[in-house]
Amino acid sequence: MTNEVEMKNGNSPVGVGEMTSADYYKDHYAHFAIHEEMLKDDVRTRAYMNSIIRNKHLFRNKVVLDIGCGTGMMSLFAASAGAKKVIGIDMSAIVERAKDIVKENDLDDVITIIKGKVEEVELPDGIEKVDVIISEWMGYCLFYETMLPTVIYARDRWLVEGGIIMPDSASLYFSAVEDRNYKEQKVNFWDNVYGFDMSVMKEIVVKEPLIDSCDPKQLVSKRALVKTVDLYTVKLEDLTFETEFSLKAMRNDYIHGLIAYFTVEFTKCKQKIKISTAPHEEYTHWKQTIFYLKDVITVCKGEDMKINVKMTPNLENKKDLLIKLKVDFDGKRGSLNEENTYVLK
Repeated sequence: MTNEVEMKNGNSPVGVGEMTSADYYKDHYAHFAIHEEMLKDDVRTRAYMNSIIRNKHLFRNKVVLDIGCGTGMMSLFAASAGAKKVIGIDMSAIVERAKDIVKENDLDDVITIIKGKVEEVELPDGIEKVDVIISEWMGYCLFYETMLPTVIYARDRWLVEGGIIMPDSASLYFSAVEDRNYKEQKVNFWDNVYGFDMSVMKEIVVKEPLIDSCDPKQLVSKRALVKTVDLYTVKLEDLTFETEFSLKAMRNDYIHGLIAYFTVEFTKCKQKIKISTAPHEEYTHWKQTIFYLKDVITVCKGEDMKINVKMTPNLENKKDLLIKLKVDFDGKRGSLNEENTYVLK
């Protein structure tokens, strides 16, 4: 969800059709292209559709809350599954189009779309509790630009005892990768730019993780489970965490960075439904998050690399994510002790 677009001349909010590039900068979720990308992400959208449409027993005659409803896709699924009432909430001006979409599909008697901040709105029609919460709250590296705090708030305020959250389980994984070619192009490029030394830029470049698809062949280590989230019990303080893990090399190779990816599950369905953003799975718009190291590690098969990771929301901008990685490795062909701070923004 995003900040509201400023009012013009102090009168009324800017409509989607009247928005300028400056307005879209403040409310980038109002632009159709973002929603087009998400809707065309077949892995993502089909998982939500199947979890709802194939499990109508969970929605029939229920009150459903769709957090960060965007164009209203999940709300439409819930209404089609027999929900008695569906409430979609989003801060973005895209809700204007969502209301039109709901009306075009003759579902405005079931679905109510509200523009506003979940923490500040009241549910319509005197509704005090909801039976189901749906939200696509995940961001890059699971926790970037996440709506999870909003889901937690809504859960604690409105979800009935024994109610359902979709998805309700998430896991974050790390692996090590070989990526010499890209690192040469994006990082080491600054060593010599048309004959000039611009290597001071490398520190800035390395600090910003890359969002890209990683070829499974580039994976050098087995994966490590770093964090799990139970949507029924997670607390705000759990979103800041520090943990240690190890990555075991699967072959002799070089390691240029670490990648993070996640899975989420819909465990209340008749058959468990999962979204995976792993490199070896079908493409999703989340791709993977790549953290480049300053130095290169030379590893032999079976050797372990010790990693300490700390993730915390940026206090200056809560949508940003700060990631501190400490790498400790002592192998047959080399060693490395390196600490880096990355910012996803």
